[in-house]
Amino acid sequence: MQQSHLFLSMLLLLTVMGCSTSPTGRSQFLIVSPESAIQQSRGAYVQAVEALRDEHEISQDRLLESRVRRVTGRVVTAAAENFPKSANWNWSVVIVDDADTVNAWCMAGGKMAVYTGLFEQLELTDAEFAQIMGHEISHALADHTAERMSRALAIQLGLVAVNAATDGSRSAGQNAEVLAQVALELPNSRVAEREADKLGMRLATLAGYDPEAAVTLWQKMESLGDNRPPEFLSTHPAPNHRQARLHQMIPAMRDLNPTGSKLPATAIIIID
Repeated sequence: MQQSHLFLSMLLLLTVMGCSTSPTGRSQFLIVSPESAIQQSRGAYVQAVEALRDEHEISQDRLLESRVRRVTGRVVTAAAENFPKSANWNWSVVIVDDADTVNAWCMAGGKMAVYTGLFEQLELTDAEFAQIMGHEISHALADHTAERMSRALAIQLGLVAVNAATDGSRSAGQNAEVLAQVALELPNSRVAEREADKLGMRLATLAGYDPEAAVTLWQKMESLGDNRPPEFLSTHPAPNHRQARLHQMIPAMRDLNPTGSKLPATAIIIID
């Protein structure tokens, strides 16, 4: 009975500790701090880049590198101007030479990757690419990495408490570790995706790119015609009403930058 009370007390404490607010005003459950998420993401990024380098999977296309640097740099400038906490992030991007993969991501702290399949399969305009990077960068700005890690930690702590309360015979640590990893690999929630859509569209527009590209991008995504959904769609669920929702936001976004003036490109590290 005492252990059960301990379990309930732990959950209550986590709930109190985990109160935070996203940039859109949504209540977030964060027991892993954004600073901790940045630190852990940095280590994971180094390992990912080393693996890509060992497999010779980092692109050497200098024209593509220049394009990624220019477009991403402008979106990063918009991010730094609107989210001061990110101004001192060590922004970097690795271009993965993988024509079959349509994907991009941004870890906490501005650690990014783009895959050559995005450009080869979608024939992206700069404005469409800006929408992708705005979306991914927004996940980092909105602390979605920390949010997912918090969910995983809550699962782990909950399992430990349950095993203690029930005197479970199996290793709670092992079970928790497996489930925590599963939680970390799950796609962002639809609420988080909507936040990234809105914030990303805003960043791309402020950077100087046409917000209508958000709609044409998803039209291209959904018209790939592969029986197996591309990686980007598998981790970024696209409900049927997504394009309509994005289209409705275009007028308000255009008001943010009526002339479409381009921001200067913040220097980012291109990893090769």
